[in-house]
Amino acid sequence: MIRLSDLGQVYIVCGKTDLRRGIDGLAILIKEQFELDLFSGKVFLFRGGSKDRFKALYWDGQDF
Repeated sequence: MIRLSDLGQVYIVCGKTDLRRGIDGLAILIKEQFELDLFSGKVFLFRGGSKDRFKALYWDGQDF
């Protein structure tokens, strides 16, 4: 269980993202387009085609 109060910065990726991408695909997107460190404890939120669906990418120190 992730407690929201323990999270650091949260980045919201603007625009529509293909949520069928797995962890690797989303990680490449963050690394190449935004040049951010995936392993720094930040949370990355992606929105799909439906405005009520989000996917989060978060490194907890052991796994995504």
